[in-house]
Amino acid sequence: MPTVPKTFHRTDRVSAQIRRELGTLVHNAVREHGLPSVSVSDVEITRDMAHAKIFVTALMPERSVEAMKGLKELAWGLRMELARAMKLRHVPELHFHYDDSVDRGERIDNILRDLPDTLAAEKSRQPEEDAGDGDADKSGKKSD
Repeated sequence: MPTVPKTFHRTDRVSAQIRRELGTLVHNAVREHGLPSVSVSDVEITRDMAHAKIFVTALMPERSVEAMKGLKELAWGLRMELARAMKLRHVPELHFHYDDSVDRGERIDNILRDLPDTLAAEKSRQPEEDAGDGDADKSGKKSD
């Protein structure tokens, strides 16, 4: 049975190129304008390539609001720089969105890391609760 090659749509290729180019442009803009450090995590582009959602993650999540405000103010300038860097007839309008998936993943990771401590604490309390069944043997049957 012949394998069908994966097809990549033009929007996928353009999204990947925008992500690469904007990664560098955003990094430079962050340093130049003193914004909190962010990185481009993903780019979704509309089929007509008129708009692009740029997802960014922040190194310091507590400063993400400040970073997003700065990026939204710089969006027009970044779009112009992107137009110079890419060979596109029409560069999409950039819409920055905060990607909190890394923050959520970190919270889940911390919960899982704390889980053994929580389980150990519960196990240490359990023998106290079982102590009330003094005349039951290990099989759970009462001894005569």
